[in-house]
Amino acid sequence: MIWRCGSTFFSCVKMDYLFLILGLGLLLLAANYLVDSSVAIAQRAKISNFIIGLTIVGIGTSAPELFVSVSSALKNSGDIAMGNVIGSNIANILLILGVTAMIFPFGIERLQRHRDIPFLIIATLFVTLIANDTILPGFTSNVLNRLDGIVLLVCFIVYMGWVIVQKGKDPKKALEDADEEASSSLTGKNPWLLWAIAIVSLVVLIYGGNLFLDSAKNLARAWGMSEAVIAITIVAVGTSLPELVTAVIAATKKNPQLALGNVIGSNLFNLMFILGTASTVKPLTLVDINIWDYAVMFVSAVMLYVVVLTFKKDKFDRIEGVIFFAAYVAYTVYLLMR
Repeated sequence: MIWRCGSTFFSCVKMDYLFLILGLGLLLLAANYLVDSSVAIAQRAKISNFIIGLTIVGIGTSAPELFVSVSSALKNSGDIAMGNVIGSNIANILLILGVTAMIFPFGIERLQRHRDIPFLIIATLFVTLIANDTILPGFTSNVLNRLDGIVLLVCFIVYMGWVIVQKGKDPKKALEDADEEASSSLTGKNPWLLWAIAIVSLVVLIYGGNLFLDSAKNLARAWGMSEAVIAITIVAVGTSLPELVTAVIAATKKNPQLALGNVIGSNLFNLMFILGTASTVKPLTLVDINIWDYAVMFVSAVMLYVVVLTFKKDKFDRIEGVIFFAAYVAYTVYLLMR
């Protein structure tokens, strides 16, 4: 998409910054209303809060990343789709958890230690391997094809099944979590209004996602940066804003454990469901994604597990938060220099 703007380079860039911010705002606002209306509709249909929390809420909170990645795939911008996931996962761990721990240190629960974090490490390594075809003889380009996408979606289904089985072992806690997750400000509203809000939110979500994506691509070209770097920095941080806001609010309310569960769930969702969906819709050809980007994503996941074993065991301390935040700043500087 080509925007009409002033005759100078800088006036065009200013317009793209404006459209980038506008697109991101529409994306986040529409995602919030889409989740709220969908939860309220599901509750009217007598669907259990457990199922709502596990599906609608889980998918809805990652709607910005999902729409940006799928739109990128359809527009043959595989680097943005993959860069969005890589950048979001790195920002979620190093930036969001780092800031959260600096505000208020928090503990790490048993299931997160024994199930979620190890699975995240394995999923990160698996995506790294299947996305880097050129490490094998006979391959000249890196492509995440439809078969890769289907495998990732199957892995996601298996993981969700595993989560459901684990929750079934503690039904009281599962129901408490479900009631908290499945809350909606639109509960009790007229069903026609709920459907109207859901449809309008979906339209705005698609429009905002396209506006955000096109502006990011224009800025990449204007400043001579690759789409991969723009995706890993601006696009990724932008689509991760809901997680960042949620984490900071949880920390200030002295309930920062919510941040860790949200980050791990979001990262696994990004790797398996979002990449799986995007590459199944259309194979992702990866050009400028660097092996070091995958390496930083993998090391970030490993660092999260190291936190379990260092300083105060099973606790995310302030010093570890500072280390994580410093690592994110260093990686961002490296990207900009690249």
